[in-house]
Amino acid sequence: MALSSMFLLPTTLQAHPACSSPYRSFFATGPVTICGEVTILHGGFLLASRLCHPKPLSELTKSDWSVVGKPILEALQEICTSYSSYPHQPNLWKRKAAVVLWSKIILSSVPSDERWKSDAFFSVSNAIPEINRTVLFELFKAINAPRLFAQLLLALPDPLCQRELRMFVEYVAKDTSPADVAFFLDVWWEIMKHKGGEEDRLVLLFQSVTHQHVLESEELGQPPKRFKSGPSSTPENSAVPLTLPILTEGLKMIKDNLGSSRMKCYALANLVDVLSALVATEREAKALSPQAYLEKISSVVTLWSCDGENRYSKKDLDVKVKEAERSMSLLDMGKLSKQSVLFNLSFLLSLLKEWSSELQVFLNDPRQVCYESYRLLDCLASLQKRSSDCGLEDLDQARLMLDLGKVITDLLKKVNPETWGKNTGGDLVASVAMMIIDKKMDRHKEVCSVFAKEKSWALSKDWAACLIKNKELFQDPELILKLLETVASLESSEDSSRNQEEQTKIVTIILECYTELTLPDKNQVIAGVLATWGRQGLSKLMVAFSKMFQEELNVAFNQIIKSTSGESFKKAILAVSRLVVLNPEGTIKKISNLAIANLGTHQFLAEILCSFPSLNFQEPRDPPEVSVNFLLECLKETVWDRLSSPKEKEQFLEFLVHLMQPSGTSPLLSPAEVIQSLIFPFLKSDSPRIELCLQILDKALKVPLEQSWIHTCHPFPLVFSLCKLLDGFCQYWHQPQDQERCSLETKDLVVTNLAQLCDILLVQKDSLSPQLWTQSVAWLHKKINVLDWTIGLRVKNIFGEHFKNEVPATLFEVCKLPEEEWTTRPLPNYGPGSGLLAWLETCCVSTALREQMLVLLVINVDNPEEVNLFSKGFLVALVQVFPWCSQSEWRRLVHVIKSLLEREILYVPYSLEYVQYLPLLNFRPFAYHLQLSVLLLRAFQFLCGSSGTTWMPAEAWKHIGRLYCLSLSDLLGSVKTIARGQWHSAEEKNVIRELSFVYIQIFCHTLHIAAMLPNNGTGEPLLLLSLEVLSQYEMLYDLDESLGSALRKANEIHFLESIVENVTNKELRTMLLHKLHKL
Repeated sequence: MALSSMFLLPTTLQAHPACSSPYRSFFATGPVTICGEVTILHGGFLLASRLCHPKPLSELTKSDWSVVGKPILEALQEICTSYSSYPHQPNLWKRKAAVVLWSKIILSSVPSDERWKSDAFFSVSNAIPEINRTVLFELFKAINAPRLFAQLLLALPDPLCQRELRMFVEYVAKDTSPADVAFFLDVWWEIMKHKGGEEDRLVLLFQSVTHQHVLESEELGQPPKRFKSGPSSTPENSAVPLTLPILTEGLKMIKDNLGSSRMKCYALANLVDVLSALVATEREAKALSPQAYLEKISSVVTLWSCDGENRYSKKDLDVKVKEAERSMSLLDMGKLSKQSVLFNLSFLLSLLKEWSSELQVFLNDPRQVCYESYRLLDCLASLQKRSSDCGLEDLDQARLMLDLGKVITDLLKKVNPETWGKNTGGDLVASVAMMIIDKKMDRHKEVCSVFAKEKSWALSKDWAACLIKNKELFQDPELILKLLETVASLESSEDSSRNQEEQTKIVTIILECYTELTLPDKNQVIAGVLATWGRQGLSKLMVAFSKMFQEELNVAFNQIIKSTSGESFKKAILAVSRLVVLNPEGTIKKISNLAIANLGTHQFLAEILCSFPSLNFQEPRDPPEVSVNFLLECLKETVWDRLSSPKEKEQFLEFLVHLMQPSGTSPLLSPAEVIQSLIFPFLKSDSPRIELCLQILDKALKVPLEQSWIHTCHPFPLVFSLCKLLDGFCQYWHQPQDQERCSLETKDLVVTNLAQLCDILLVQKDSLSPQLWTQSVAWLHKKINVLDWTIGLRVKNIFGEHFKNEVPATLFEVCKLPEEEWTTRPLPNYGPGSGLLAWLETCCVSTALREQMLVLLVINVDNPEEVNLFSKGFLVALVQVFPWCSQSEWRRLVHVIKSLLEREILYVPYSLEYVQYLPLLNFRPFAYHLQLSVLLLRAFQFLCGSSGTTWMPAEAWKHIGRLYCLSLSDLLGSVKTIARGQWHSAEEKNVIRELSFVYIQIFCHTLHIAAMLPNNGTGEPLLLLSLEVLSQYEMLYDLDESLGSALRKANEIHFLESIVENVTNKELRTMLLHKLHKL
């Protein structure tokens, strides 16, 4: 008859309030009530009491258990099989019964009228007769629950924990049976493996109840006080070090009862593990590598699977792996006292000596290989290694460790290595790794690293399934790179054709993991991809990646170009991040093309690229020590030779600027990198990209960063390179016309860059040692000495006090130069009479020098002959300098002319070549304009004379024509400014007539010069300019309504028509005549 039908439900249990929460929340186990389960348990204990009669259960001895314990165990078995909760948990009530019994014993002295209020176990324990610890310990042994015993023991307050353990040890040491020994060693082993935080709700409830029983006084023997309001908190695992001396003492008490060699191995392994932790050095305390960790767990699992006596042999793989992990994560034993350490060392040494012969036979028997033997050998090897490395200050301890080390060494030498363990297959290691990952066990993140790089596992069904199931664990840059390397290594294998579908699936998962990364982590992956597979990225690995790139490329950038809002920027970053890892080169080149071809997108696209600092990658070249900037190389290959229009060049320059100076993120390129990649290789006069290089240099030098970067760009050689370019301009028109060269207009850009570079160098002067600065300046001076003398003036701020300004001696003849700053330089080309030529060339160098030259010019204005000679010499010097001037230099010379004319140092008489008489008008406001126009006419007459027409190529004539148009445009602008200032005066009609006269004269001079220029298209800009002058005259013509103006206008039109008739360009002549006829 079942126990459940033999007893009625106790009335006290039915009515007692403890059947309600919190009791019911912990003990309700499915379709039946807790009260029915307790009834069965109560019945089992009543039967046990009858069998024990006349003694009560509280006086039960160990020898009585075999008879008395049977109904208790049968009751538990009935509960577990008939009333178990869903899902099936057959051992749950065995655990609950053990917890209830222990709490009943501990709280037996607490009055019932107090216990029922706070003791969650009260109702169940109250239905059970009084028992002693024999029932408790034997029940734990019977249900084989050493782990639960250890958890409950360590959940007790420290003093109570020690007391209970001592009682357990004393119980085991009395009439010790093999089962007692096995359970004792299991409990010891579980205590060492214990980790806080793994307790279930049942253990936590036990801890809560027992901690309320902690006495306010230190003595446990006093009558207990009332319960406290809540459980006291204890430091995690604080009791573990306190239990170890008791356990060691217990082993000493039962060592003679360790009958089998297997139990002796078990006991020694426990003792050795304690000592290994105690003597662990800082170096040896480090964890095993993930690979060694996996292999060790696999070895343990193999041993358990092959050993039918082991309690884990029939368990599932996940249980075995979990337990093996626990066995490798022992607690820190560092709290043991010196006396405890010495005792353990001495005890271990004596046991090894006593059992050495027996252990050698057992450990060398292949049939006896088991987990206990494996663990002992592993522990001894570990202790041997640690004992040889650790430095012990205590002499007694050091002596013991030395003796112990010798014994261990001798024992290990006599053990055949083949009997240490069982061979572990690679498939098991893989299964263990995947189980750890699936269940997210200890060190699962480290195991992911092994999983990701182990090629022999890759692409198997289990491997792929594990990756797909746990892909969130692989959202790590290092793991993604390892996965990619693993998949890449399989692309060329023989099986790859059969695994295309699987590969594609894995590739998709890896990219999904990559997509979920943060932007910094994505950059880490991109950097790894570039370093491993180069500029083509993952597309180089397999067709699957290449197809993905082609499919996503155009779609992504079509969407990016359509919108440049803040939200679309985030989407663009996401899309580009995938493209960059698939094919960095293809992505950069696509972005570069779009930045140039699509107006206004360069900044947005540059900001996107700047989000990927990993693209600033040094690409190795041959030889290996040489590298180039990958990003800049892609830019060069993509756009360097396709920049045809000025707009494209402007877009490219702005794109480059935003890469060096983005608005919302860190720069992707530094000025130093840009200079080294895009400037140095092309900074020579015959380079087809010299002008673009100079424009890039100008942008790089203007980036407002901390300018110490300039030292990495070899600044003094860079200065010299620019100086050499300037020197080439001095011989510009003497060079072969078919030679590749930049335009003369580029000279201003060279000068600007040189000035900026010199300024930056001066700012950074103090960051160099004085000796290094002096050596660099001396090197530059020596190099520049072979160049044109004016170049030294351009770097005077670099030379500073080291060198004076070196100029032709003839310059001293026309200037009063201070000798402390200026000195002569032997120049054969500057003979007598070349002083004004040198003076004008110096004026062209810079605005500051121009003003200085005007101040230092020496001429006696009171001497008519000297002024006349100066004026003639000035015209000759001007003609020699004029063709070599850049636009900014020419403007400086025009300013010099204006200054000399206003000071009446330069004499330029106005001739009446295009007027029979001079009208009685006020030309004083326009004197400079008329004189400059005449001076330029005289200069061109000089240049275009029979002695000068052949000394300049056609390009030179076009250049001076452009310079003339530049100065004339400035002159017309000045005329308008003066006119606006006098327009509303009382003499308004006179202003109109004066302006008309000035425009007519300038018009005639322009056509005159155009007619003198060689007939190869050089005069066309001047003729077009004459149209502008005529338009200005036309405006005045319409405004002039004064009396008598009709005849004057008719005469002026007739005169202008007669001049225009001489224009040789038929098309322009027709246009000019048409304009005049309209008047």
